[in-house]
Amino acid sequence: MKVQQIETIVFDIGNVLIDWNPEYLYSKVFNDPEKMHWFLEVVCPFWWNEDQDTGFPIAKATQERVNLYPKYEKEIKMYYGRWEETIGGPIEQSVEILRKLVNNPKYEVYALTNWSAELFPKALKLFDFLHWFDGIVVSGQEKTRKPFLDIYYILLERYDIDPSTAIFIDDRKSNVRSALEVGMLGIHYLGSEDCLKSLKSLGVDI
Repeated sequence: MKVQQIETIVFDIGNVLIDWNPEYLYSKVFNDPEKMHWFLEVVCPFWWNEDQDTGFPIAKATQERVNLYPKYEKEIKMYYGRWEETIGGPIEQSVEILRKLVNNPKYEVYALTNWSAELFPKALKLFDFLHWFDGIVVSGQEKTRKPFLDIYYILLERYDIDPSTAIFIDDRKSNVRSALEVGMLGIHYLGSEDCLKSLKSLGVDI
């Protein structure tokens, strides 16, 4: 693929540019790792967090889990109450890739992220590089999320992106598969070095 054929790079944010893992918080809360894993698999599982990524109110979601598991009210409320402690920080090598692409006039650079609309403003305050993008589509604001195809079409239509000239980067295979379905090229993020190699193999000037 020739360099000039690629015009747009689209990044996922969580676990591509920002290290996010609820275990960073709950390893401080539970002395027993098995108990922590049980809590994050049963009481506050990943699929529950995805509901808030589609715009479900955090306060209501939290109360629903408290009603189901009243014994863990304190721990459940920490999930969003101490949300910043679930963030490990920027993934520096990936941010450097982003920096190079943003500074290259050949490319427009966007983000497509599954993120609560209530929490994303906090992320914008924490990480300056989130302001580098030409545009960002946030699932919680759109009331849908990856890997559902509609959010990819929102991105493409809002920013007038030709999918055949765009590369999408995400750490989840299901999200990459959806990008392929709408006609984009896809990179399954397995780490910064691998991502850089994949971009170069697709002809990106970086």
